[in-house]
Amino acid sequence: MSSPHSKHSVTQSVTRSVSPEQFTSGAQLYLILFTCSLFLFAINLIKRLSLCSQADFLVDFIFGVLSASFIFSSLEKKMSHSDSLDLDRYANLDKSRRSASRNQTRQRTKDGEVLCDFCTTRKQKAEKSCLVCLASYCAEHLQSHYDYPTLMKHKLVKATGQMREKVCAQHDKLLEAFCRTDQTSVCVLCMMDEHKHHDIVPAGTERTEKQKQLGTTLHKSQQRIDQRIKKWQDLRQAVESVKHSAQTVLEENERIFTELINSIQRKYNEVKEMVLSHERTTVTQGDLLLDRLEEEITLLRKRHNNLEKLSRTDDHIHFLQSWQSLSGPSGYEDLNSINVVPNYSFDPAKRAIAALKLQVEEISKTEMMKISGAVKEVYITQEAKEGELKSRRESIVSIDARTVEEPRTREDFLKYSLQLTLDVNTVHRNLHLSEGNRTATMKSDPKHYPDHPDRFDHWQQVLCRENVYGSRCYWEVDWRGTEIDVAVTYKGIRRKGNSNDCSLGWNEKSWSLYCSESKFTFVHNNRSKDLSAPVSSRIGVYLDHGKGILAYYSVSDGMRLLHKIQTSFVEPLYPAFSVWGFGSSIKL
Repeated sequence: MSSPHSKHSVTQSVTRSVSPEQFTSGAQLYLILFTCSLFLFAINLIKRLSLCSQADFLVDFIFGVLSASFIFSSLEKKMSHSDSLDLDRYANLDKSRRSASRNQTRQRTKDGEVLCDFCTTRKQKAEKSCLVCLASYCAEHLQSHYDYPTLMKHKLVKATGQMREKVCAQHDKLLEAFCRTDQTSVCVLCMMDEHKHHDIVPAGTERTEKQKQLGTTLHKSQQRIDQRIKKWQDLRQAVESVKHSAQTVLEENERIFTELINSIQRKYNEVKEMVLSHERTTVTQGDLLLDRLEEEITLLRKRHNNLEKLSRTDDHIHFLQSWQSLSGPSGYEDLNSINVVPNYSFDPAKRAIAALKLQVEEISKTEMMKISGAVKEVYITQEAKEGELKSRRESIVSIDARTVEEPRTREDFLKYSLQLTLDVNTVHRNLHLSEGNRTATMKSDPKHYPDHPDRFDHWQQVLCRENVYGSRCYWEVDWRGTEIDVAVTYKGIRRKGNSNDCSLGWNEKSWSLYCSESKFTFVHNNRSKDLSAPVSSRIGVYLDHGKGILAYYSVSDGMRLLHKIQTSFVEPLYPAFSVWGFGSSIKL
């Protein structure tokens, strides 16, 4: 290697042997520089002399165009061939490249198209951008990159207006690698300077690694969108159902209360305002959540689209720079805590209003009979009195017959249908609820329900949330497995322990139909009665609480009465069930 003194001597020799006039020819200067083994000193010399407009170009040309790919010993030979470089063309290229970064914003159309940096009159749309030249080319001006062997080695990418982002701000060199230590893109000089001992890999290598993470992120992004859409649909359905159910209740409220006497008009208005107020509150809450979900879905879709675009880019540096902002947490509020209530209906209110109507009608009929009898007590002859009393007795018998008339067909029973849901606060841990808490299945693995004083801790039993008081109701249950109980009970039945006071049917507070694979048995207050009837997988229960009637029906093939009792119920009754044997289940 030559000493600094010898380098200086060569530099002086070159300076003395080359006159300023000789630098007017770009080709001559080109040969002189590359003939000299110390061309770096020649470059500095050219910069100091500033002899011609091509000097600056040649400095960049040596580093950029030729780079390390030229073998210096073959330069003169290459210059003699027909494909020798047109230095005037490269001088123009250099000028355009130097102004490209300043004009990038102006070189784009309104729709984001990138324009050619070399078109002098009407700018044409650029097809490719060169990462070495840091310029964009239309089809015509791009041809030089296909004609000259040196330019063929340049890296061409899809036209982009973000060329400056691919250049090191400190060294003005192309960003070609990625520093994993600092998580940033670096140029070749950065690798020899502040990132010298860092973990540095080629941009393509890091892109491959990040591409794997992108696939996972895209999958999670799509899942998040699907979840939000599902929640939006469920929530929207709930809101519509609330509106529809509220309207149904209002119509029923209107129909029923207009049939009542004027003395209950005030109660009618109270019920109407109660429903409307709750509807407004519920719908307002639902609309707010819908707006939040819609906004989040829009933002998530936008981010997802950006991720998809990023996955298709062939620009490693753009990918890595964009990845930093897109790979992190979305920053959106987690709405997974939104749980749509499965039974968003005003049906319980509707049934309560209907029960009130029946009670008022029955009271009205009874009182009207008393009034009618009192009025007709005034007679002017004994014969008229005896005739009126006979007519009244016949009328009372007829009225009583109509009053106590019970449903006969399944359609008649379904008019009193009661929608039931199982109470999660009462269910035994081995009973797993599903389908909106309308199915209970006996399983060997206990479910971790929270502790609750109403929960059965020994018998595999569950109560319904709804109760029946003073009205008629009907419900059906499908069952499968080995053994179940279909029962009604007062709320005061014991929940803790294995005594009969806790078991459905075996105490004075509950009545039960025991169903097995071979028979039916009715149980109440520690007494049981086997029933002679074919086993059925669907049981219907009819309860007239006011009249003390409880009847069980087989519904598999028509309505077949299994057992019926008439007693006096003094408290509200709750439908209840027992499930015995793993795999056995009941479904409302």
